[in-house]
Amino acid sequence: MTTTRTTAPSRSTRRVAPIDHDPAMRLAATEYERGGELLAGLAPEQWAAPTVNTGWDVRATVGHMVGMMDMVSGVPRLIRQQVAAMRAARRAGAPTSIDELTALQVRLNAGLTAADLVARYRALAPKAVRGRRRVPGLVRRRTLPERQLVDGQLEWWTIGYLVDIILTRDPFMHRLDIHAATGLPPRITAEHEGRIVDQVVREWADRHGRPYTLDLTGPAGGHWSSGDAEPISLDALDFCRIVSGRPAATTAVEPTGLLTTAVPF
Repeated sequence: MTTTRTTAPSRSTRRVAPIDHDPAMRLAATEYERGGELLAGLAPEQWAAPTVNTGWDVRATVGHMVGMMDMVSGVPRLIRQQVAAMRAARRAGAPTSIDELTALQVRLNAGLTAADLVARYRALAPKAVRGRRRVPGLVRRRTLPERQLVDGQLEWWTIGYLVDIILTRDPFMHRLDIHAATGLPPRITAEHEGRIVDQVVREWADRHGRPYTLDLTGPAGGHWSSGDAEPISLDALDFCRIVSGRPAATTAVEPTGLLTTAVPF
C-alpha cells in the first residue's frame, strides 16, 4: 500500500454516491456483520497469514479495519486521525494521506491480541454505522478537502461518496483479502455482495467509458453490457480484486484491456 511521491494529473469531475444514504447504510451494517463473523472464526495461526497488502498479515489488516471503524464512529476520532495522517503526508511529500492514515491505524492497534481485536471490532461495528448514518445530506454533498489518487490521477470525491461507498467497499475488500490469505470460503449472496459488485461494475464502466460485455460468475455475479464488445468472463469477486489492483484468487487471469481500469476501494 504505497503511493508514488510525484505530481499526478487530475480529474475535474467529483465522485458522488450512486445510491441513497439509507440503503447504503444497510449495506454497511451487513458488511460489518460479515466481517465480524469471519474474524470470530479465525484460528490462532491464521492471524499471522500474509495478505496481498505489502507488509500486512491478517492481524495488521484487522488493525486497519478496526482503526477505520473507530475513525468514523465519532467526529473527534475522525479529526484526530485525519489531522495526524495529513501532517505525516506533508512531511513525506505524498500527494494524498491515505497511506499514512492506514499505517497509523495499524500502529494504533498493533498491541491488541486477536481476542482484543475481535472484541473491539464487535463493539465498534454499530457505532461505525451510527456515525456514518448521522452524516447529514448537506455535509455529504460537500467535497473532501483532499484529492484522492486513483489510476494515476488525482480526483475529487464528495463526502457522501466516501461515507456511503468507499467505507463499505474497503472492509468488503479486506474481508476478501483475509479469506484469500486463510483459505476460508467467503459467505457470498446476491442480496449483499451482489449489490456491491453491481456498484463496482457500474463505476468501472463509467470510468473507462467504452463498449463492454461483462459476464461475472458466482452468487454475486451477473451480466452487464453497453454497446458491442468482446465478452469478458470471470468470477465476480475476482473482478473486484483485479480492478482494485489485486491478483485474482481463483484464476490466473492477467488484467489487460478494460480490466486495467482501476476502481477505488
